[in-house]
Order: sequence, then structure tokens, then C-alpha cells
Amino acid sequence: MFSRNQEIKSPLLEQHQISLFIKREDELHPLISGNKYRKLKYNLERAKAEGSTKLLTFGGAYSNHILATAVAAKEQGFEAIGVIRGDELQETWHFNHTLKSAADHGMQFKFISREDYRNKNAPEFLNYLRAEFGDYYLLPEGGTNNLAIQGCEEILLPEDTIFDVVTCAVGTGGTISGIINSRNKKQHVLGFPALKGDFLKKEIKKHTHQNNWKLITDYHFGGYAKIDVELINFINNFAVAHQVPLDPIYTGKMMFGIFNLIKKGYFRPQTKILAIHTGGLQGVFGMNAILKTKNLPLLQL
Repeated sequence: MFSRNQEIKSPLLEQHQISLFIKREDELHPLISGNKYRKLKYNLERAKAEGSTKLLTFGGAYSNHILATAVAAKEQGFEAIGVIRGDELQETWHFNHTLKSAADHGMQFKFISREDYRNKNAPEFLNYLRAEFGDYYLLPEGGTNNLAIQGCEEILLPEDTIFDVVTCAVGTGGTISGIINSRNKKQHVLGFPALKGDFLKKEIKKHTHQNNWKLITDYHFGGYAKIDVELINFINNFAVAHQVPLDPIYTGKMMFGIFNLIKKGYFRPQTKILAIHTGGLQGVFGMNAILKTKNLPLLQL
């Protein structure tokens, strides 16, 4: 499946002689959008080939991956189990937009403590889950594995070789790894991590041997799922000006970073940038619920 490239026009871009396009991966599917669509594609094919009838995966209360897995499982005839971080959610998940939507699509939940969640990859814990749920096809947290990266290698198309720079938001490192592997040799890839820390470099290097990429670590806004009024206003203004909705966890921070770097003269004149919209718009509902409790402005979709 292919997505369109939408050109963004603004006085700032004209002033710095920068061309900016957004690859609208968010339009691939209403709920299995962006990189989640790409990551699930070959995993679901493998699950079917192995005769699996059940998908099991991990995630937090607002996980795009949890909802995408639930929807994909229902569409393709799998049962779905979500192992959710935070046993306190056992009583309140009905009020969480992401989890409620996943349940509406048939996902069964198992809520575990944050301490137990840290052991989610341990063989003994996975065997414990098999004893409870029977055999299953395992999808890792965030969906990143070799098959997911294979799917993300299909984001860039032959016509995208005209761009000098390709950017994407970074969570687990799977999407950017696929982009790095499939980019034109002359293209530079910039990743905008949604999390603090430098550990993602090691994760990405596990999946790619290319060197023409860099992580821009200045735009996480304090860490994963952290947001402030400046970012809220940027996302809302961007949606009005360009008719492109951004999510506050990933693409909003990436796009803020791109425009801030342009202001600082980071890119040479005549640079052509392609920004990958990795979806995740369902996260706006959960973020707005949090913003309400803090009396902050709401994000507009």
C-alpha cells in the first residue's frame, strides 16, 4: 500500500529555501495507521503461515500498538491478548479511550504490575503466559522485530529518492531502522526520539549497518508522553494551516523539531525534506483527558 506525499508551504520554508513534504502514512488505515500498519504486515503473514490463531503483545495504557494489534487481529480472524503495564488499570480501563477501543475490537487484557512488566521478555514469564492463554504468536512491545523492520523498509518509494533528508519520530527504533535500510545512499536520515536517553542508538545499530543517520535528541519535551503549551499550540496551529493532524507523542514533536532546526539554519538552502507521518492520532484522545485534569489547552483533531 502506498501513501501520498503532501507538500507543506510556509513563509519560514520560503525564507530558508527549504522544500518540505509529509508522507501521509497516517492515511493508510483509520486505526492501523502509519508505522503500525507496516510493522504488523509481515508479522501477521508469519502468524498465519505458522497456523497461529492468537496474537499476544505488550503495551501501556495509551499504546498505539495495542489498539492497532486489536483491530488487525479482528480484521484478520485472530484472537488478541494485550498484556498491559499497570495493574491499577484493572478497575479503570473502561475510561481509557485506547483500551476501551481495543476491547471493543475483541482484545482480552491481562494487567500486570510495573515490576512484572520489566520481565516481559524473560522465557519463564512467556511460558507462564502460554500456560494461561495457550499457544500464541508473540508480538513484542511496540511491534519491533525483524519482520516489522522489513515492513518499514517499504515506506520509502523509488520516487522518494529526490529528497535529501528523510525524518521520522523514534520510539523503539524499528521504523527508522527500516527507513535507513531502504534509503538512497545519498540521503541522510534524521530521527527524533520521543524518549530521553541515548540508548536508542544501540537498538538501531542492531538492525542496520548504515551510517548516514543521526538522532536529534533535543525535542522530547521532557520525556515520553510529556507535553507543554508551546507544543500544543504548535500542533493546533499546524493542523489549521496545513490540514495535517499531528499526534503529541511522536509526529508533533518531530515536526516542531524540524521547524525549529530550519529557524536555526540547520539545513542548507535548497534542501528537500521528507517527513514520515507515522500515525498515532488515536493518542490525542488520551492526551486530552490528561490535559483536562491540568487545565491546559486541548489538542484539536
